[in-house]
Amino acid sequence: MKSDEDIRTDVESELQWDPALDANDIVPTVKDGAVTLTGFVKSFNEKWEAEDVAKRVAGVLGVANDLDVRLPSIGQRPDPDIARDAVTTLLYELPDLVDIRVVVKDGLVRLEGEVETHRQSRHVTRAVRRVRGIKGVINTIKVRSPVSPEDIHQTIAEALKRNALLEAANIVVEANGDEVVLKGTVRSWAERKEADEAAWRAPGVLKVDNRITIAS
Repeated sequence: MKSDEDIRTDVESELQWDPALDANDIVPTVKDGAVTLTGFVKSFNEKWEAEDVAKRVAGVLGVANDLDVRLPSIGQRPDPDIARDAVTTLLYELPDLVDIRVVVKDGLVRLEGEVETHRQSRHVTRAVRRVRGIKGVINTIKVRSPVSPEDIHQTIAEALKRNALLEAANIVVEANGDEVVLKGTVRSWAERKEADEAAWRAPGVLKVDNRITIAS
C-alpha cells in the first residue's frame, strides 16, 4: 500500500506531466489517501483538469479541489462574449439540447433549462467549462425523465456487467425513486468513478450516493 508521501509525489509528478496544465502554482497534500489541491490556476477548465489528473493516480481515495481560478488580464472577457461563445459551443457539441439557457454575470456562467437525463446535464457543464474567460459554472438544469426504480436498477446493473473495467459482482445497486446508492468495493479510484458514471447515465437518475470503497 502506498504511503501518503508516495501518493503526493505521484500526484505532483502527474500534474507537472499533463500538457493541458500549468501546475507550477498547484500544491497537493495527502492525508490517509485523500488529496487536497490548493493554490491557483489560470482557467476554470484547468481547475477541473487538475482534479481529473489527481483522481487517476493509483492509491488516491478522494480529491478535495480547493484551487482558485485567477484569470490573467489577457484572459478577462466581457460577459456578452462569454455567453455568445458558450451558446455556440453548446450548439456545436450538443445540437439536440434546445431547452438550455446561458446567463453570465461577472464571468460566472449559470445554466438553466431541462434535459432528459443527468448525463446530458453533465455534458453541458463539461462543454461550457472550456469556454475561455469563465470563472465558474452553476448548473441549475432540471432532469425531467420519470423512470421506475425497478427499471433504473436493472439498467445500471446491466451496464455494470457489460463494463470490462469493473468487477460487477462486487458492486451493489439500490434504487429508491430517482435516487441510487452504490455499495461494495473496487480496485481503484478509476473503477469507482466508472461505476459512478454508469449510474448517472441511467435515465431517470437525479442523485447518486456512491458509497463504494477502494480495496486496500
